[in-house]
Amino acid sequence: MPSSPAAPRVVAVVVAYNRRDLLAEVLEALAGQTQPLARVVVVDNASTDDSADVARTAGELVDLVELPRNTGGAGGFAAGMAVALADHRPDWLWLMDDDTVPTPTALAELLGAVAGSDAVVAGSRVEWFDGTEHPMNTPRPKPFASAAERAAADARGAMPIRSTSFVSMLVRTDVVREVGLPIADYFIWNDDFEYSTRALRGRRGLHVPASVVVHKTRVLGSTDADPGHRFYYEVRNKLWMFRRSASLAPWEKALYGGSSVLRWLRTGIRSGDRATLADGWRRGWRDGTRFRPRPNADALAGLGRASDAVAAVEAS
Repeated sequence: MPSSPAAPRVVAVVVAYNRRDLLAEVLEALAGQTQPLARVVVVDNASTDDSADVARTAGELVDLVELPRNTGGAGGFAAGMAVALADHRPDWLWLMDDDTVPTPTALAELLGAVAGSDAVVAGSRVEWFDGTEHPMNTPRPKPFASAAERAAADARGAMPIRSTSFVSMLVRTDVVREVGLPIADYFIWNDDFEYSTRALRGRRGLHVPASVVVHKTRVLGSTDADPGHRFYYEVRNKLWMFRRSASLAPWEKALYGGSSVLRWLRTGIRSGDRATLADGWRRGWRDGTRFRPRPNADALAGLGRASDAVAAVEAS
């Protein structure tokens, strides 16, 4: 009898910052996947609690990368993905935050959906504590997907997507090497929108509802909930994306740009602190139009092993 094909080698990348108890829960859930992981790369973003100790004592599955400064979610994922590529020979990377708790079959369902297909990205259904679908992590369906593509996805219990979230994103590593890493200077917000659309431009991705993770945020909020001072990153990063990234076609930039303006208006109308939002908008507009993100090799310099891995990936 012919031997069955080897299971793909999957390395999870978890970015951690000051949520030790949740990180312990995430690592336990990753170790308990029905489809075993090859390794789990935990990037500790200079936490001031003992998150690093939690990862350090979690067992041989975990490879801890301790950063001397907080690089945000964007920098953490760039560093962790680079280390995974450099040291662990993955076929796929599975990306998540330290408050993302996967159900036992989450990875198996993702891999089952992409097996034998040309999909290069897959995302999970993201729920809150009560089982409600989390509005913060809703994927964007692929506009104008052909009937054949929709039918092929439906046969796998999935939906064609144009973007997905770093709260459980599976991405094929040959595509990572082709399109590069997330842009570290985004720091937080829209880094996953830019990266997933970059990875999916001209390629296919799937949303897989049977793969379920629980995003344990404090509140159940959508992307137009009042962000306070973080509104600066929303504005700056969207401007960087629409003006400088090649992740979207021109017509998509017009479509998603208009959607973003409407979302900003809704955020302002609902806000209880419009002065803070106005300040964030002014600073975000200034920096988003006057400056551009630095190359990752510069933004993530001085981080030892992580910097070396980032430089190697970016150079290739």
